[in-house]
Amino acid sequence: MEARIIQEALTKWNGLQPLSDYQREMLSRRFTIDFNYNSNHIEGNTLTYGQTELLLLFGKVVGEAEVKDVQEMAASNVGLKMMTEEAGLRDVPLTQNFIRTLHQTLLREDYLVSRNLPDGSTTSYTIHAGQYKTRPNSVITRYGDRFEYASPEETSALMTDLVDWYNEAEQKGELSPSELAALFHYRYIRIHPFEDGNGRIARLLVNYILTRHHYPMIVVRSRKKDEYLEALHKSDLVVGSVPSKGAHASIKEIYHFLDYFQKLIAKEINYDVDFLTKTGENVWWFDGEQVRFRTPTTCKLLWQMMRHPSITIPELAKEVGINISAVNKQLKRLTDIGYITRSEKNNDWRIIITPSVY
Repeated sequence: MEARIIQEALTKWNGLQPLSDYQREMLSRRFTIDFNYNSNHIEGNTLTYGQTELLLLFGKVVGEAEVKDVQEMAASNVGLKMMTEEAGLRDVPLTQNFIRTLHQTLLREDYLVSRNLPDGSTTSYTIHAGQYKTRPNSVITRYGDRFEYASPEETSALMTDLVDWYNEAEQKGELSPSELAALFHYRYIRIHPFEDGNGRIARLLVNYILTRHHYPMIVVRSRKKDEYLEALHKSDLVVGSVPSKGAHASIKEIYHFLDYFQKLIAKEINYDVDFLTKTGENVWWFDGEQVRFRTPTTCKLLWQMMRHPSITIPELAKEVGINISAVNKQLKRLTDIGYITRSEKNNDWRIIITPSVY
């Protein structure tokens, strides 16, 4: 039985079906930006939300950006599309080959990493795209202790166990979709089969599982990263530090992460519902939250810039009915937050924040 909070959210979601083509397009566009931005931002990608939107929707990069971050974000979107297509093949089981191919897509190619050692010397090693790790990996937790993942020698067998378990558990149907996705995520993270990109793969595969069960896809928001990691850490304390035990953890043992995960699913579904039903010229959305402006002139400015991208500041002041100084003040605040940007080429306004769907 699925958790009540998810059932309630799904009832509202299902009540909106079937969606119009426009609604589906707006949801897809919003999710594409939100997922890619947040999943990569959690791992240190420096592209802003606005840069991510312009890159993924229009193939452009505005402002300063690391080439690696741009390539990583573009590859992430390809991986998202690949995952979505694969999830639609309900008669095809999950395979290790698909997971490795997904990893190859995200990382694109092998690359060399150099690190400084405590004694001042340097070491380097190769990150392999699409291949399981060849060297041990671990993480320093928020509490300063080192946490070891599965060794390279046991990774292949543990991944075989994981994929076989998933396909069998999906067929049995004893676990709800949220339980299945949460347990897969936890077990996968405890294996950490690749040298890089494990978090991004885990979040893609969670949505692979949810999509296969006709649930809306979800976003782990980077601003909530600490809650995400803390839920995993609390379950680690229950399961224990032995990697093979983590790779075979039970649903009862990961109750901390399951509770976090089910609340996340419910919240994300409710966000989708609100995105489609809370409408009006004063309703705007940004990275998973409704934005409420203190003054109605802000919404008027946004609509003017959206409808007339080349509008000048004096023209904005005249249309909205406030002085130029007040316009400049509001535009600076909107730019600093990341809600708007301006083209370096022709000074046109670009509205990053999303208006209501109606």
